[in-house]
Amino acid sequence: MTALVVGAARSGVALAQHLTGHGEKLRVVDRKPAAELQATIEQMPKGVELRLGGYDARDLEGIDVVYASPGVPWDSELLTEARDKGIAVSSEIDVFLKLCRGTVVGITGTNGKTTTTALTGAVLAAGERPVIVGGNIGDTVLDRVDEITPEHWVVLELSSFQLESVERPRLHVGVILNITPDHLDRHGTFERYVELKARAIEHSDYAVLNGRDQIVRDLGGLANGKVVWFDQHQPLPPMPLPGSHNMENALAAAAIGRIAGLSDEAIDNAIRSFKGVEHRLELVGEWAGVRWYNDSKATNPDAGRVALSAFPGAPVILIAGGYGGGFELREWVADVLAHAEAVILIGASAHELTEALRDHPQILRAQSLAEAVSIAAGLARKGGVVLLSPAYKSFDMFKDFEDRGNQFKELVRQRFAA
Repeated sequence: MTALVVGAARSGVALAQHLTGHGEKLRVVDRKPAAELQATIEQMPKGVELRLGGYDARDLEGIDVVYASPGVPWDSELLTEARDKGIAVSSEIDVFLKLCRGTVVGITGTNGKTTTTALTGAVLAAGERPVIVGGNIGDTVLDRVDEITPEHWVVLELSSFQLESVERPRLHVGVILNITPDHLDRHGTFERYVELKARAIEHSDYAVLNGRDQIVRDLGGLANGKVVWFDQHQPLPPMPLPGSHNMENALAAAAIGRIAGLSDEAIDNAIRSFKGVEHRLELVGEWAGVRWYNDSKATNPDAGRVALSAFPGAPVILIAGGYGGGFELREWVADVLAHAEAVILIGASAHELTEALRDHPQILRAQSLAEAVSIAAGLARKGGVVLLSPAYKSFDMFKDFEDRGNQFKELVRQRFAA
């Protein structure tokens, strides 16, 4: 058996290690040149054939099965060519779900997935069973599949890209937090995006859904298992993180804890102790009475709206802008006008956003994140908040949203280091 892995990033490395460990011959391809992939190349098992810097149909020669990384469009030319040749196409998460012996909770939604996944892991860890957390949250799981027993809870953050690549998602608990337009450049239509999110609940034993989100509510009829509306969960947990969206995340995690048989007291204690997730309304620190927050994971306007509403009454200096386009900005603009005292725009979308925010009294442009931090420090006042919540993706200026958030934190800490 000879397999082709398309994409040499984290998911590709996990696949390579698993497949070679089970005796398969392996070819790995990626569009990026070797110079940009040194970190992952070093993790590749010996004997793997690497073809970097591009790929085409010739890479399918002698291949029995193709595994695609999440970043590879499911309808890409290479994957379509493979199917036309009768070659099976799979993915890391598809293989994992077929092999996993644990009890799987799959969490999806447009916003809040990572926080809810981490929080659910913390809640389930309050019980007696071991817990593994991974998926789109950044930690691969296929490389840990052999250590998972039937006693384990496995909590997965599932993106639309991952759900698209799973032949038949079979979860014990499928969770949909919310759905707003995103990744339409990949999926084509909003209807297709919703369809992919719905896959999380179509074959699950429990469908944990947000009844406050009309699109999610409308999906309730697709569930074959028991439907649990997490927005109706009682008692309300004491969520320590700011924002009504984080209360919804806590309600979802609490509902999952109840399904797992945990007491309300155990659930409450776990949520109260939760410290949050990096790059999601992450408190960088407070200096001179001003709180600085890193919300770099806000890669679309709806995520940006969530952050803006998290600080009622506080004067907010917003740093926004980045890569992408085609977003519906009307509601984001309304929230910026309502909640941001000043806006500092960066990145490729800065010109578009300057026009969209023309009614705002204080719009400034910065050529770099460092300049934006400097401007924000001059504008912020005691009792206020400086919020990096870009509402756009990061690829114009940064490697990814983590890189953007890490640079922001470093700039802020350097500025205020005693």
